[in-house]
Amino acid sequence: MLPTRKPVPLAVSLALSTLGGNAVAQSASMMELSEPLMTVVVAGSQPADTDPASVTLDTATLMPMRAATSDTATLLRDVPGVSFYGAGGVSSLPVIRGLADDRLRTKVDGMDLIAACPNHMNPALSYIDPTRVDSITVYTGVTPVSVGGDSIGGAIVVESAKPQFASTTAYELVAGEAGTYYRSNGNAVGANAALTLANDTLSLSYAGSIAQSGNYTAGGDFKTSTATGRVGHTLPLDEVGSTAYKSINQALDLALRNDNHLLDLKLGYQHIPYENFPNQRMDMTDNTSGQVNLGYTGDYEWGVLKARAYYEKTDHTMDFGDDKRFWYGMASGGPAAVNGIPCSPIGPTCAAGMPMDTEGRTSGLSVNAELPLSARDILRAGAEYQAYRLDDWWSPSGAMMWPGTFWNINNGKRDRYALFGEWEAQIDPQWMSLLGMRYETVDMNTGDVTGYAATNMMGSNQLTDSSNFNARDRSKTDHNWDLSALARYSPDTTQTYEAGIAQKTRSPNLYERYTWSTWTMAAVMNNFVGDGNGYVGDIDLKPEVARTLSLAADWHAAGDKAWGLRVAPYYTYVKDYIDAACNGASCPDGQFNVLKYVNQSALLYGVDVSGHVLAARTHGYGDFTASGLLSYVRGENRDTGDNLYNMMPLNAKLALTQQWARWTNTLEGQFVAAKTDVSDVRNEVETAGYSLVNLRSSYQWKQVRLDVGIENLFDKSYSLPLGGAYLGQGTTMSINPPPGIFPQWGTAVPGMGRSIYAGVNYQI
Repeated sequence: MLPTRKPVPLAVSLALSTLGGNAVAQSASMMELSEPLMTVVVAGSQPADTDPASVTLDTATLMPMRAATSDTATLLRDVPGVSFYGAGGVSSLPVIRGLADDRLRTKVDGMDLIAACPNHMNPALSYIDPTRVDSITVYTGVTPVSVGGDSIGGAIVVESAKPQFASTTAYELVAGEAGTYYRSNGNAVGANAALTLANDTLSLSYAGSIAQSGNYTAGGDFKTSTATGRVGHTLPLDEVGSTAYKSINQALDLALRNDNHLLDLKLGYQHIPYENFPNQRMDMTDNTSGQVNLGYTGDYEWGVLKARAYYEKTDHTMDFGDDKRFWYGMASGGPAAVNGIPCSPIGPTCAAGMPMDTEGRTSGLSVNAELPLSARDILRAGAEYQAYRLDDWWSPSGAMMWPGTFWNINNGKRDRYALFGEWEAQIDPQWMSLLGMRYETVDMNTGDVTGYAATNMMGSNQLTDSSNFNARDRSKTDHNWDLSALARYSPDTTQTYEAGIAQKTRSPNLYERYTWSTWTMAAVMNNFVGDGNGYVGDIDLKPEVARTLSLAADWHAAGDKAWGLRVAPYYTYVKDYIDAACNGASCPDGQFNVLKYVNQSALLYGVDVSGHVLAARTHGYGDFTASGLLSYVRGENRDTGDNLYNMMPLNAKLALTQQWARWTNTLEGQFVAAKTDVSDVRNEVETAGYSLVNLRSSYQWKQVRLDVGIENLFDKSYSLPLGGAYLGQGTTMSINPPPGIFPQWGTAVPGMGRSIYAGVNYQI
């Protein structure tokens, strides 16, 4: 059997994960293509030439988080500059320095996956379970062109475990693990198992996982409903509606190795029977995805060659979950009961439902090479192609949504062609430079659309809007250029300074360009930011062009790394930023409205600060390490003077970690300021500041690992700053329902109360 990789002490892992750049850079091998010098791995002490501009979290760093979350995006919670848009229980959207969702480049095992949903309920990171993630690299500063593309923010690169091979020709069990966890809030449970069988040339691996949770409860005395609003309903007063989920993931990997060549075939299958969303008017009632991912790596005398081809198909369905079925007023054609509770025209009635189906198909091909030109120079070059197809249709139902099918997107097409070149030079022991250029062509088009009815019934303008849309030439071609330049200076083993500039370009997605209906009922279903408003697209949208200046300074102790401090300010100006404007004559304050996507200009700037210090080293109680981070971002619309939507307020974390024999214990404080700089056009909800206390403990004994902890120790009541508007209960079909029935409807989504968790993992 192959030797088991020993985990890094978790105190070191935690401290370094919050610091970002303090880590060991792993050398490239045939099995792992060399990354730019911007990549670092959080695995131990930091050499003098480590770059602080990106963070890689390895298995040892990620392992303590598996029992605490089923949401892969939240594995990045200790990376400076990263926050999260709230969504479903396994579908949070990461934010890097104020930019989120499609504005980031996200790759999972080399695949560029795209959300196939008008609410972006199935983002790229939702397709891999946290227990299967082996490493995550986050680029928060200037992203190399070899990693970026079709994005204006940072990049997130997620990798599952690399293939493992035995040292002999006999088949051996070289790796395996099984784990389970329980979290008290929501009664969340999950399990995972993985097994690898291999000889020296062939490796076969299977991994499977399941995660399930009910609605979570808010902290303190936060009330999401009232007795009046609960007539005939089953929600307790402190339960946050539409937060339950269930996710099942399976993967089969087959790898073949021959000398310096590796062929790796990954097959993935995901089924989410349900995932409810507290900040959307719909819930995901089914999501099925299949993936085929074939990769090749060859180590030649002249350099390393990588090629990849992949295909992914998603079938996605939305409708009302149980918490959204109940509403006040008459509901023609609705069900007789939900979960045995009768629907009545007096008091709570049951909405008829609004089935919405989406089918997305993504094909991709990439070829790239790394060529060492000399002892100091490395050239990277590559080409990429991606074809995306999308159909989004809503079947007839109820009293208004009939007699035909509403085509939201019909045969949407988005094809990308990309070429890039990048030159990295280690000029001398102190200076490194990185220069890159990338060109992309993005071709987009879509077919004709229709509403439920070929009329303008009840003021819906379905016929007018669809006729105007169908009469347009909808084909668009964008020619996009990315440029990056980075210089790094390390005068000695205790300090590193970096400066980078970049231009990055992103074309609109299909929903931003091709959603066509101004009808309020249809518009509110096209919303992937969770703010409660409705959105209408614009065929003539231009690509976003961001120009960024990113700086970083890293000071640290030489040798044993007893302390470290990193400061990283940044400034980004975005031309043709896709923001929102009122679609009608006026958009009243204090309510949700129909908005349209428009090109404007935006400015984002801020700073990330992080550090650690070995506070004490004792003989009887082990080592104590203090670590912390602080992040600030400001976003402004330069055309209107408005604030950009969903900017994370000033926030900080402080942690004290004890590493004692097999034990790792952490006391953590999380501090978030009030969010008062909000988007006026979206009537964004303000949130109050708060502080949370978390406890975590891990014990490692031979092949067994135990993780326990308490999140929100004091059951603090708070609202999620980036959680959007609470729509988890009530009449989601009405853009602005009668007030007073569900008092928290439309306010900020409440955060989770106290949760006690425990997880155990056994490795073969």
